[in-house]
Amino acid sequence: MKIADWLRPGMRIKRWLLLGMIGIIFISLGLAFLVRKANVRPFEITLAVSLIISGCFLIFISVKFVAKTLFHAISNGGFRISLDADRLSSLLYEKRILINGPKIIAIGGGTGLSTMLRGLKEYSSNITAVVTVADDGGGSGVLRQDLGMLPPGDIRNCVLALADTEPIMQQLLQYRFKDGMLKGQSFGNLFLAAMDGISSSFEEAVRKMCDVLAVTGKVLPVTLDNVQLCAELEDGVIICGESNISKHNEIHPGKIKKVFLEPQPTKPLQEVLDAISEADIIVLGPGSLYTSIIPNLLVNGICDALMNSDALIVYVCNVMTQPGETDGYSVMDHVSAIERHSFKGIIDCCIVNTADIPDNLMKKYNADGAEMVRLDMELLNKAGVKVITGDYISINNNFIRHNPQKLAATIVELVAENVLSKDNKRSIDYYYVKDRLEKTKV
Repeated sequence: MKIADWLRPGMRIKRWLLLGMIGIIFISLGLAFLVRKANVRPFEITLAVSLIISGCFLIFISVKFVAKTLFHAISNGGFRISLDADRLSSLLYEKRILINGPKIIAIGGGTGLSTMLRGLKEYSSNITAVVTVADDGGGSGVLRQDLGMLPPGDIRNCVLALADTEPIMQQLLQYRFKDGMLKGQSFGNLFLAAMDGISSSFEEAVRKMCDVLAVTGKVLPVTLDNVQLCAELEDGVIICGESNISKHNEIHPGKIKKVFLEPQPTKPLQEVLDAISEADIIVLGPGSLYTSIIPNLLVNGICDALMNSDALIVYVCNVMTQPGETDGYSVMDHVSAIERHSFKGIIDCCIVNTADIPDNLMKKYNADGAEMVRLDMELLNKAGVKVITGDYISINNNFIRHNPQKLAATIVELVAENVLSKDNKRSIDYYYVKDRLEKTKV
């Protein structure tokens, strides 16, 4: 364990160590008055005793607050008791970086959001994932219908993405039953359903699950209302149900004109509004445009909160178009759809992948009706949207996903240069983030 590790900025230990050293100096001076000569005058005795008592008090305060700082960092950091002692100072320093990390709000749902969260938690513990509750398909749809609870699937994925758990626990919570009445159901969904049963609300159930799994940050449903997502096609036909919208071409082909929630009005979670008002950066996506991202914006009060926020708002565009939702869409088409359902100018910056897709995967996606999202830079520039391009793809089991590390690094770099660097009171936070980015370069 290096002594220098304990003396890095932000550890909040140096101040108490300095106080302890002052206490030792006071005691030394007091003893010096008493032993420097045989005849000590009364006022010198009084001064010496005062110095010794003051020194002891300062040392007591020093030891108390050093211990309190270490305990606070360890208990809040979710550290395991079995830590190697030689790594304690480094882990505490990392925890301090996370505590002082930027306030990041990630809004969306589906696999895209949870993928990004895995990367972001390496830079900050001030993460709030705001998740849509319009899902009505798969195991979540079954539990929603049978138990009358909000759909747990997307929330479960985000909780696990931010959790500090052993691999076996991750496997357990992601396990899907293969036989019987529970066939296709996720154990994590059942876990959250059980937690909902012993809690006063779904919000409390999610919070308890986060506590059990030592989650970095927060996971919040955008609303506690039991809402249904509906889509109006360009020919006026209404498709109801999130699971039906993504495959509506099988029922009634046509382009989506708009989506909306039923019933209205919908009430947002107050904690979501508070998080948005305090955010440094707000990230929309990645995820399905009409069924994961936009449904969050349709909840009453969310757009007003975003409009009044000083945070940088970033949209992470999907790599590929989604059959039934965004057929033939360019990046600007995605941005325009978000603006139609919120307000013009909502997006400050857009992150777009420009790396090539392997031919074999491209053919696979093309066969399913998907293609790479076109970048129309000129239109985006005219709309006042800053565009960041790069290689953000990761191939996982023959599926194209965003690379969580590269995506997170870009998002954190944005908030560092556009928010932290412009606030003199957060210069240490800026130092933390830049140091972290340098150490985690991918």
